[in-house]
Order: sequence, then structure tokens, then C-alpha cells
Amino acid sequence: MKKNILLISLVAAASLFQSCSGNHSGKSGDTTKSTADSAKVSDTAKTSGTAAANPDTAFANKAAVGGMAEVALGKLALSKSSDAKIKQFANQMVTDHGKANDELTGIAKNKNITLPATIDAEHQAKMDSLSKLSGAEFKKAYVMAMIAGHKKTLDLMQSEASGGQDAELKAFAAKTAPVVKMHLDMINKIHDSMK
Repeated sequence: MKKNILLISLVAAASLFQSCSGNHSGKSGDTTKSTADSAKVSDTAKTSGTAAANPDTAFANKAAVGGMAEVALGKLALSKSSDAKIKQFANQMVTDHGKANDELTGIAKNKNITLPATIDAEHQAKMDSLSKLSGAEFKKAYVMAMIAGHKKTLDLMQSEASGGQDAELKAFAAKTAPVVKMHLDMINKIHDSMK
């Protein structure tokens, strides 16, 4: 019974998370996508019982995917942009998120948590979308993606730091949150300079 309630809560949280992220036009297709994504989350939770049973494991999985995406998007920005500020920021993403990914991988290994090996469909879609852009269009879209991504990641880290149960993962989140906040401040400054 407790597992079912937790599973339902996870699916509801995923639906809420999905509905809060990205651009929604309010069309009925968005509802279908959210429902499909919720079903996908439900199936994932069923097959990886550890993630469904342990919010700290769910945090580790989300943090791992987000970190891998930041590195991948940073590398994409380094190859696509000629803007010095974007390149500097992207370099920082590759370095800082790479270090955080390595640290999280070490913690997960010690706790027998299997982290995802690749980014999820949402981040892959963002990569695909950005890879088709160039010049000012790429810069604008990358900056907006970084702002949205870092806001989500900061919320994730702060939530784990204050409410997580696992001491090591809480400490990781508490240590990582200020770095993510610094990234958010940096990308907001770049955004403001574009106006």
C-alpha cells in the first residue's frame, strides 16, 4: 500500500513537473503528451523499484541526467557559438557539471545506485532543437534553455539539501546548489546584456 501511494505521488509529481516545464500552448496535444510522459514515468518507476521506493535515488537520477545534459549542451555551445561570453559560460558548464557528475557517480557507486547512462528524451529534444540553430538564434535559445535548466536544477538541489534522507546525497546537493546558483546568475547577466 505504501509503495502504491509513493508511486502515485511520484507520477503526480512528474506530471506537475512536466506541466511546469517547457512551453505549453494549451492545446489538447500537450495534455496527451503529459499523460504519455506520466505513463512513461510510471513504467520507469515500476521497472526500477529502487527509484520509486527511495526519493534520494530519484534525486540522484534526475541530477545525473541534468548534469549530463549541461555538459552535452555546453559542448554543443562551444562548437556552435562564436560569442566569447557564451563560450566562456559553456566551458564553465562542461568543467563544473563534469566535476559534479563524477562526484555523484562516485556516491552512487558506493550506494549501489545505478544512474542513467544517457540523457532523457526531454533533454535530447532540446539538444536536437538547438543543434539546428546558429548565430543569434542559437545564442538566444541556448541562453533561455540554460536559464530554465538552472532554475530547475537549483530547485532540485535545494529540495534535496533540505529534505533528503541520505546524508551523502544531501551534502552533495548542499555543496552543488551554490555552484548552480552562480551559473544561473552568470547566464542571467548574459541574458540581460542581450536586451
